Amino acid sequence: MRVDPLAEVVSLLKPAARFSKFVECAGSWRIRREGTGEPFYCAILEGKCRMMVNGHTPAVLEAGDFVMVPAMQELINESPVPPPPGVFERPAEMRAGHFRAGCAEGSPDLRMQVGHCVFGSPDAPLLVPLLPRTVIVRGEPRLLTVMQLVSDESQARRSARDLVLERLLEVLLIEAFRCAGSVDGAPGLARGLADPRLADALGAMHAEPGRSWTVAELAAEAGMSRSAFFARFDRVVGVAPMEYLLSWRMALAKQLLRDSEFGVEEVAERVGYSSANTFTVAFTRFQGVSPARYSRAPETGEGPASASGRRR
Repeated sequence: MRVDPLAEVVSLLKPAARFSKFVECAGSWRIRREGTGEPFYCAILEGKCRMMVNGHTPAVLEAGDFVMVPAMQELINESPVPPPPGVFERPAEMRAGHFRAGCAEGSPDLRMQVGHCVFGSPDAPLLVPLLPRTVIVRGEPRLLTVMQLVSDESQARRSARDLVLERLLEVLLIEAFRCAGSVDGAPGLARGLADPRLADALGAMHAEPGRSWTVAELAAEAGMSRSAFFARFDRVVGVAPMEYLLSWRMALAKQLLRDSEFGVEEVAERVGYSSANTFTVAFTRFQGVSPARYSRAPETGEGPASASGRRR
């Protein structure tokens, strides 16, 4: 039975809302936000601006556009006609959850809804590199609707609020990444799943992570030659097939060690290792701590090494 890799990854990330705010801007302005590597998302409700994420080429955003950054380090947002280089400002809070930048008077040229969330999973550094670095979606009202629901729920104090927010954020992430899976999108899992042949191979890996997969077997799942599959997977997903499989197996192993009663031998078998010793060597090299130690005190384990390969 095939599973949905994108749903599995998003579910494992355990997204939770930090805060959401409404920002309006007028005149000439430039805002810089220092990031902590946490997820950032933004919907342009009215007007136009330029946005540069993590030092990449600026993008022009217009009403109806949605931006999702799974790990934001720095964001610069500015008016179409910006102030002189090096001039930044901090938006002024007009009232709770409502900010303004640029001219203090007059009608705003830009209105946007901004949100920040966190990934509660300790596996986030392992899983986030499998996602696109930046997602820009244009003309998808469904995303704006879900984002508004997130904003409304985050400001309310209803029962089961945290659970509802987690589910809404999962929907928001999945919708954004599904829209990002176009041919022109950034390399990542979403783009791989939009490729019918690669989607078959990705689904097979997620359905049977314990199988002793080879590149040739995965290529057969995709109906491609070994060399063509390897090159296509590496280009579209952004990592080599076995690198992706290793990252996914380690994420599952950490979850099993942390949340179940399985011993190291059982976990090793479930994630595709022939022996506990082989698994222990691989896990320790990847995670920086042995599986036995991780299972006893996962919250004190070292952060995972980056096995996601190069990112483009």
